[in-house]
Amino acid sequence: MGYDVFGVGNAIMDMQVRCDDAFLAEAGIEKGIMTLVDEERQMSVLKALANHDVNYCSGGSAANTIVGIADMGGRAAYACKTGEDSFGRRYLEEMQQLGISVEIPQEPGQTGTCVVLITPDAQRTMLTHLGISSTLASTDIVESEIAKAKYLYVEGYLFAGPSSRAAALKAINLAKANNVKVALTISDPFLIDICRDQFQELIEGPVDLLFCNEEEAKSLTGLDDPIACAQAIHKHCENVALTLGKKGSIIMHEGEVFPIEGVEVEAVDTTGAGDMYAAGVLYGITNGLSWHQAGHLGSHAAAQIVSRLGARLPKSYTTEEIQTLLS
Repeated sequence: MGYDVFGVGNAIMDMQVRCDDAFLAEAGIEKGIMTLVDEERQMSVLKALANHDVNYCSGGSAANTIVGIADMGGRAAYACKTGEDSFGRRYLEEMQQLGISVEIPQEPGQTGTCVVLITPDAQRTMLTHLGISSTLASTDIVESEIAKAKYLYVEGYLFAGPSSRAAALKAINLAKANNVKVALTISDPFLIDICRDQFQELIEGPVDLLFCNEEEAKSLTGLDDPIACAQAIHKHCENVALTLGKKGSIIMHEGEVFPIEGVEVEAVDTTGAGDMYAAGVLYGITNGLSWHQAGHLGSHAAAQIVSRLGARLPKSYTTEEIQTLLS
């Protein structure tokens, strides 16, 4: 049996904690972005929040998307590196329960972790220790697995390290060699500063679908208007999905602009909202929906995530509910 989407990304155990803006300022943490840190820095922050509840969830940008696709009823597989520790075992067990194939065996070392600090305005600030996830290598990428998929989905975070970058590029090359379409998510604005030329080369070359948010799009293009940004990227990339937060999103396909409405919800936690939007779009276009329908599904799926703690859809989110949204 083939896959709708084969994902390549980091395996990260998320540790979600609520805090206030004063804590971020006192700890010298820049709000609203992802920062790579060592284990000592992570532990010092968690120690300072020892009297706060911690919610654990298997995560990682592309992993959240792949899990979302599986939750919607899609067929998915994932390439990631986990350690031979309790987090690694928990991570793979969750993937297995969802029917997501992970062929790469565990190795000695610590599974990646991320402290997700959630402020009252629902913004998330992430302190990530990649652990063994950063050792994902080109030798871990299996051509026969990628060849089974309709789409390859690659997270931009992989381009932050040489080994994981090589794995991402090999996966992309194998996808194109096997007529598998390629989707790339920028993942975080800071990556554009260090990977601009690499991303531009991919957008102008093998990438068939680019996911980015408004800030990333503006940084990539140097433009201020979101529609102008989407159109500029679309000159080089066949399909573009540009998210605008609560304002919705813009999808570009075959020269046409599809404005996608936002969904009004009470925001609790924005962790994984963009990942789940990508899940809705990818599930849609690999399961017979139009691009506009897929964007609509992505928008509603992201709203489900924003309205709760964590990056997982509620168990009630079934294929029947998906069809109701699209009717």
